[in-house]
Amino acid sequence: MAKQFKDLKDFIGTHFIYTYDNGWEYEWYAKNEHTVDYRIHGGMVAGRWVKDQEVFMDKITDGIFKITWTEPTGTDVSLDFMPNNNLMHGTIFFPKWVHEHPEITVCFQNEHIPTMLEAAKTRETYPKYLVSEFAKITYIGEAGENNEDVISEAPYPSLPDDIRAGRYFDADYRRVSK
Repeated sequence: MAKQFKDLKDFIGTHFIYTYDNGWEYEWYAKNEHTVDYRIHGGMVAGRWVKDQEVFMDKITDGIFKITWTEPTGTDVSLDFMPNNNLMHGTIFFPKWVHEHPEITVCFQNEHIPTMLEAAKTRETYPKYLVSEFAKITYIGEAGENNEDVISEAPYPSLPDDIRAGRYFDADYRRVSK
């Protein structure tokens, strides 16, 4: 993608796929200035997907953006996107219970918020399991703001490759029927 990012207006509405140096693959969409959607394709919580996660989104300097949030699981996330360089850095603070029982979180979170909140309240939080990794951005797409087709189904094994190969979205960034 030849687009150059400078301000938040350039960043919002963008769809990314990135792979951390540890091999974990994520898909992430800056849905609007307050919410993001994402799917996890690799790593200890592969199979998890989330819509309408509330976040704080800031421009650090031209072309560099920080996004932070706390999930209902109690997991804290801080992402630094440098899309002009196809780089991202993520810091994830997993509560002890998520690190020990990630399978509880591998679902469509939006349908299981009470379960996540109860687990965060009743299970051990500390010590936190810290993951701090750089990632290579392998896909950048212009999805536009509030596009409900971007993250609209559970992850499946070839999904990131289908997106990168142009088999998942049409020219208007709408989901191609299976």
